[in-house]
Amino acid sequence: MFKGCFVAIVTPFKKGEIDEEALRKNIQFCLNKGVDGIVPCGTTGESPTLSFDEHKKVIKITINEVKGKVPVIAGTGSNSTKEAEVLTRFAKKVGAEGALIITPYYNRPTQKCLEAHYRKLDTIGIPIIIYNVPSRTGVNISPATVVKLSRLNNIVGIKEASGNIDQVSSIIAAADHNFFVLSGNDSQTFPILSLGGIGVISVVANIIPEETTKMVSLYLKGNINKARELHYKIYHLCKAMFIETNPLPIKTAMAKMGMIQKEWRLPLGEMNKENEEIVIEALYKYGLL
Repeated sequence: MFKGCFVAIVTPFKKGEIDEEALRKNIQFCLNKGVDGIVPCGTTGESPTLSFDEHKKVIKITINEVKGKVPVIAGTGSNSTKEAEVLTRFAKKVGAEGALIITPYYNRPTQKCLEAHYRKLDTIGIPIIIYNVPSRTGVNISPATVVKLSRLNNIVGIKEASGNIDQVSSIIAAADHNFFVLSGNDSQTFPILSLGGIGVISVVANIIPEETTKMVSLYLKGNINKARELHYKIYHLCKAMFIETNPLPIKTAMAKMGMIQKEWRLPLGEMNKENEEIVIEALYKYGLL
């Protein structure tokens, strides 16, 4: 169910409010290009700045728009286990196929506390993908903790965005055989596939969903040389999308392409001008402008 290219969709804003029309259009764009799934309310969706009601609204719109064509993995994490539980139960209720749950940020929990956090959420009864991105949360969930959690009924995989390839190898080597790894960094998708990963939760797929999906699909079908060619074709565009804090570059790119308004929520705002020029140059080089 969770194999391939999943798009971590942005949350479009217009005059400070969620731009529902742009959100629906972006979902349809990704679906029409053949992506394997949609992920609303992740880091790319600016989930920390969404109110509870907005968070639920984006999840519900996504599920209604997708209409069961592909799985929806709803971002439902929080630095509060109680809040994560509320959002995850809501996602299950409205029909999400899975929940992407980030390690609690700011609190800096110990490995024992991280394990307790996910054990509590496991009881909700929806497939859960751990989201490990220590550069943003201040805590890395260790391979040993992940391996323990992989034995639970509903902890089915991890989105690995630590950037640590050895960590990916350690998880795949020791976790339950049904437990999977998805890349959390677009530029590392090909290497993670080579270690045994089964896909990506992608930022760059907001603008090149077809190519990103094809690269993963080719690899999983055994056409490694063609997949490698696509990896190098999209590599520099992937790097440009992370030249500043995500989702500033991808939203800048999408606005330049006419897909959304150029708008974020504070504390995020305009990119540094020099970096914005790098993003725009990457779009031109790739042929998107």
